[in-house]
Amino acid sequence: MREIDKVAWIRIEDGRVLSTRSRGKDVWYLPGGKREAGETDLETLAREITEELGVAIEPGSAAHVGTFTAQAHGHATGTLVRMTCYAADYRGTLRPASEIEELAWLGYADRHRVSPVDQVIFDHFRSTGVLR
Repeated sequence: MREIDKVAWIRIEDGRVLSTRSRGKDVWYLPGGKREAGETDLETLAREITEELGVAIEPGSAAHVGTFTAQAHGHATGTLVRMTCYAADYRGTLRPASEIEELAWLGYADRHRVSPVDQVIFDHFRSTGVLR
């Protein structure tokens, strides 16, 4: 069994979570990405969010909100993704950059539009009353 190690940013405002769609994709993902060799979670988070959304994560505000595992979207059965998620404040103006074509604030009704691991995360935040 193969596992993909990713770090994601959880940004929830007004009961909706910030999500991104990459060029050529029809599924939405939480912003973030794969760790590079030797990176810590927060280094990965800061790098990926700057690359994808053009903003700077405030490292001192970062808080681990959970680690979630599910079948990796678009990969062979048995390939799992482990998503380590952090909430954090940021500086700058959110904008799609790099491979990101668009960003949106999704509610629980959009659950069917996101990847399997993001669906698990949506369920978690719905159960806590944070996501509407």
